[in-house]
Amino acid sequence: MDTRFPFVDWFRNASPYINAHRGRTFVILIEGEAMASGRGEQLIQDLALLHTLGVRLVVVFGIRPQVHEALTAAGVEPTRIDGRWVADRDVMAHVEQVAAHQRLWLEARLSLGLPSTPLHGVELSVISGNLVTAKPLGVREGVDFDHSGEVRRVRASAIEGLLEKGSLVLLPPLGFSSTGEVFDLDASEVAQHAAVALKADKLILLGESEGLEDEHGALLRQLSPAEAEPRLTHAAPGSELARHLQAACTAAREGVARTHLLSWHNHDALLGELFTRDGVGTMITQHRYEQLRPATLNDVAGLLELLEPLERRGMLVARSRERLEHEIDDYMVIERDGMVIGCAALHVFTDTSIAELACVAVHDSYRGGERGERLVEAMERRARQRGLNEMFVLTTHTAHWFVERGFRAASLEDLPPLKRETYNHARKSKVLVKQLA
Repeated sequence: MDTRFPFVDWFRNASPYINAHRGRTFVILIEGEAMASGRGEQLIQDLALLHTLGVRLVVVFGIRPQVHEALTAAGVEPTRIDGRWVADRDVMAHVEQVAAHQRLWLEARLSLGLPSTPLHGVELSVISGNLVTAKPLGVREGVDFDHSGEVRRVRASAIEGLLEKGSLVLLPPLGFSSTGEVFDLDASEVAQHAAVALKADKLILLGESEGLEDEHGALLRQLSPAEAEPRLTHAAPGSELARHLQAACTAAREGVARTHLLSWHNHDALLGELFTRDGVGTMITQHRYEQLRPATLNDVAGLLELLEPLERRGMLVARSRERLEHEIDDYMVIERDGMVIGCAALHVFTDTSIAELACVAVHDSYRGGERGERLVEAMERRARQRGLNEMFVLTTHTAHWFVERGFRAASLEDLPPLKRETYNHARKSKVLVKQLA
């Protein structure tokens, strides 16, 4: 009988991340829609858990849907320009009231410590205050935005002092001026400026979307700002996507190590992103710690080191340095902190519509993270871009793995003539083919 607990395996796998996050500073934005939908309780429990694990937390909260509801109930219709409302006196009165109510609710829930609650035994000091200074947007394109503002400065030293004392810092989407005025701010802008000012290790933006997707609807796990920013041209001005993407890219360019786009709809998004190998959302980082890219001659030494153990076990055909250098343009590699941890090659045969997928390899220490799948998918895209209809692979050890990814058993007669002539009958490799069209 299997007496193992799945949780124990998860906990063991999460332990490196628990250690890595201890003492780190995370700025987390929770949009107002999450609170309005009833997800606030679960998120607060997750925040408390992060606090107990030693993470220094700055939490920014949005209030847009709550303010919209209050304005509708009061019969106030605000002027909107590019997604921002003009915060005149009537609008600002509701903004201040909603922000105060939301802050008090969050502080109350973060203080909950009854024995029957997940926060039992957790003592959290939650601090808010005049930690963000602001300035008015002013008159733009002939419109006076009144008390709609933008961040001028985040009082980083004051926040650092609070974090050092073990407090959780709560920032509303409001800013204060030197003249004693209060300004309505965009919550994602507050989060971005706070993350940059604090030199935060992570900026986490919890919104509607799970992250960014490619043209086929597949989630993109990791992008640089340069790769992510073109998507701003397709985002509606003032939309959550535009605000979050702008904040994430700007923060990444200005020194925040990693920014994450997550969905509050996903019950496990926050912890899943932080304590699993591949995460659940999209990460934007200026210095990519792992990237899939075309190989260059500088990768030959790393390829030899990666492939040698697999060649020794008979899983791959031995490849000389000279052969790798000659065929380097056929290869793609996964690089992690300067180390080649995965590779694959696509060999195209002249005057045919079929190519060979070859040398699919992932370092033993980095298996289980879908890297093999990423390599195969990248080669499929490359084959389609070249107008090819089929892709074949010869394998002795991993036939089932390829079958599970859409390949089917084939025969030597399905191979291009040149490959049939050079087929090594001693290895008895199985022939598998995948249709691409």
